[in-house]
Amino acid sequence: MIAITGGGTGGHLSVAKAIAKEYNKIGIKPLYIGSSYGQDNSWFENSPLFYKTIFLPSYGVVNQGFLGKIKSLANIIKLSFKVKKILKEEKIKKVFSVGGYSSAAASFAAVLSFTPIFIHEQNACMGILNRIISLFAKEVFSSYDKNSKVKDYPINNEWFGLQKKRDRLKAVAFLGGSQGAKFINDLALEAASWLNENSIKIIHQTGKNEFEKIKEYYEKNGINADVFDFYSPLCDKLADADFAISRSGAGSMWELVAAKIPALFIPYPYAAKNHQYLNAKILESKNAAILIKQSDMSLKILTSILCDADIDALNSALDDMIKPNGAKKIVEIMESYDRH
Repeated sequence: MIAITGGGTGGHLSVAKAIAKEYNKIGIKPLYIGSSYGQDNSWFENSPLFYKTIFLPSYGVVNQGFLGKIKSLANIIKLSFKVKKILKEEKIKKVFSVGGYSSAAASFAAVLSFTPIFIHEQNACMGILNRIISLFAKEVFSSYDKNSKVKDYPINNEWFGLQKKRDRLKAVAFLGGSQGAKFINDLALEAASWLNENSIKIIHQTGKNEFEKIKEYYEKNGINADVFDFYSPLCDKLADADFAISRSGAGSMWELVAAKIPALFIPYPYAAKNHQYLNAKILESKNAAILIKQSDMSLKILTSILCDADIDALNSALDDMIKPNGAKKIVEIMESYDRH
């Protein structure tokens, strides 16, 4: 039996979901251990992917003051011993961690109970918790580490079905994620008239908070836009996109790579350890994406990029950067340890 742990954000949770789906395919329903904070509950409470879900009152250490850090660490230690008992009661033979503060208690519990632990690191810069737990892990899976046995990011294979030759800019997608990205939303509205005048269709994921305001703006100004707050699966909305403007959280970035959709990445400037910038830098270094810091972005720069971008070259540069079945490969490796 396996426990999957970690979450807090969609990037972590999407990997947990992908791995759980693969285990379901081989007739195994995992245990999920996450946090009662963040997005864990909304993703997995009562999910048929798991035989049981446990949400603990764990919270992050980063971005806290000194006393806050001490309190959080004490809470994690307390919860770790609680989870150690759970792992024994549930007869858990291995733990798969996707990182994030949601994974702390179960990850330390696995180490304390000598339960084999496996890690997936989503970002180019490994988080503190994963760095610590990696010292005890059987395997660390990463799309950025040359030593990783699986470099293919574990995403839904449907994204690979969007691959096609893209060589002209007929439709552009602005992606703010399920929670929205105000900077990208504002940039889209600034560019809307120019895009409309140039017969470029707008595909705009606004997030929930600004959906009504943005939808009303497009309607009032007679602008052709497919605007939505959140849509699942998002790949259905992006089939016609020739170019995307997005943050560079790992999940969103690798989905666009899998679909071979050329992209301009504007990293969230306050992401921990600037990991979104480092994620996108990997693609930029291979001429497979355009990277601009938020502080450097303007409407003038955006329109210049859209006019000058070599869509064909960017599309071709994405060839073979990621292959399907990343989650399946990870599960196969973890299961192979039972046969060692």
